[in-house]
Amino acid sequence: MYLKGIATSSGIAIGKVYKLEQPTIVISEGSKDPEKELQVFEDALTKTISDIEQIKERASATLAPEELAIFDAHLMMAQDPEFKDQITGMIKDGSGADQATKTVSDMMISMFESMDDAYFKERAADIKDVSFRLLCNILGLTIPDLTTIDEEVVIVAEEMTPSDTAQLNKKYALGFVTEIGGKTSHAAIMAVALGLPAVVGCTGIMASCKHGDKIILDAKEGDVIVNPSDEQLKEYEEKRIRFLEEKAALQVLLDKPSITLDGHQVELVANIGSPKDMDNVIENGAEGVGLYRTEFLYMESTDDFPSEEDQFNAYKVVLERAEGKRIVVRTLDIGGDKKLPYFEFDPEMNPFLGYRAIRLCLDRKDIFKTQVRALLRASVYGKLAIMFPMIATIDEFRAAKDFVLETKEELKGEGIPVSDEIEIGMMVEIPASAVLADEFAKYADFFSIGTNDLIQYSMAADRMSEKVAYLYQPLNPSILRLIKMTIDGAHSQGRWCGMCGEMGGDPMAAPVLLGLGLDEFSMSATKILPTRKIITSLNKKEMEELAQKALKCHTESEVSELVKSVLKG
Repeated sequence: MYLKGIATSSGIAIGKVYKLEQPTIVISEGSKDPEKELQVFEDALTKTISDIEQIKERASATLAPEELAIFDAHLMMAQDPEFKDQITGMIKDGSGADQATKTVSDMMISMFESMDDAYFKERAADIKDVSFRLLCNILGLTIPDLTTIDEEVVIVAEEMTPSDTAQLNKKYALGFVTEIGGKTSHAAIMAVALGLPAVVGCTGIMASCKHGDKIILDAKEGDVIVNPSDEQLKEYEEKRIRFLEEKAALQVLLDKPSITLDGHQVELVANIGSPKDMDNVIENGAEGVGLYRTEFLYMESTDDFPSEEDQFNAYKVVLERAEGKRIVVRTLDIGGDKKLPYFEFDPEMNPFLGYRAIRLCLDRKDIFKTQVRALLRASVYGKLAIMFPMIATIDEFRAAKDFVLETKEELKGEGIPVSDEIEIGMMVEIPASAVLADEFAKYADFFSIGTNDLIQYSMAADRMSEKVAYLYQPLNPSILRLIKMTIDGAHSQGRWCGMCGEMGGDPMAAPVLLGLGLDEFSMSATKILPTRKIITSLNKKEMEELAQKALKCHTESEVSELVKSVLKG
């Protein structure tokens, strides 16, 4: 049987089905003994918190801090006083522990799902995961333990929660396919992080297979075949071998420069979230780091902002391991969809457009100074570039840059050495700064285009909203024109321009970005070699002609057809 879903990560898996069937929750009826039910709830809540902590601990061996942050959100949910108080209040009024938990959870899920803000919409999935585990613990039901799998299988599930994906052992889990989910779901994100083939949104898969069935999963095309024929097995086994051979062949590019056929060189660098990500940077032949997301240092801390010493040590490790390659460190980018358990943000109608990133740092210079001091102290251990996020005006950039330079003089006055070769630049993720790039370039040493936000702000479309997902168009001519403005603005003042959003590692975007003159492409480390293969197969002059044609197109689909003709050729 052939089914179609959404491909979220490359690869082909062929194996036996492991059907992940969760226990059925049956809620009891009638009033209960409050004292007894309160104890049942307290015991179940304690176990739920312990379960999440253990899952996070196991997951820390394979997941980066940005993926582990999902479990911090789950712990915050399980330990939320309001969540607990509402449930215990209902129990005291005579509800069973299961009744109260289900009622409160459903109410919160419904409330969060109805919100427009992407951060709060995502929290609905977290509440579902936590409340399901809590209900199972209340009712004494056993949640399937994926860590017990001891043979090669393809996981088939209604949905893969963060708790599920964190338990997967790559030795035995060949991939997974789910009924629901999209490209931005937790399961899709974690599949990429784990390097597992995955297809999500495959309607009908649970009803179409049983435990032990043979299954083919093509995570490049989104194809799923249950109980394939011998001919199909042979066809896809050959495809799988070719995929692995192509992946292995990329290793010859590991230490090669990223140079086009006509001799133009660009830099392919990596995005990281913690010092331990430097292993992937080195293993995948990245030419440096184009985005160090320092907010994960803050999100990992549970009770207070990380100290200057803790931050200094983290930055020092990254700079030393880079061995002279440039490390672009983004200053604290918190707010919007990134919260801290020890810092309360005032409620805002739209936190993505509110008090966050550089706006918070310039307002709370006590928080900002700790990070800046740590960065400047670490600068002597490598090639440091400091980048400010969410810059909207020249006054903002100048204020942030002046603050860094003032702090540098303070450190020198204290006898602490600081490098004199630090670059100070900015992210271009607000259309206003893209339009004024030529003026910003008189003050900034470099730009890095944050396409994730630039696109959603330009199109007035939340990229996490399924209903307007069609408007997330990296290759839309309007976005390409903003990118060209930014690159040209940088070059007009002799500055370099990079890109650290998802578009930077998109193979469909590479030819156009090369033609527009992008100097640095920053992406997930695993995308470095495939992108290098594309870059080294292209002619810069020809891509400049392609880019000019793309800028004159009317729609994204027209640009896509142009790019496809180049990549196929």
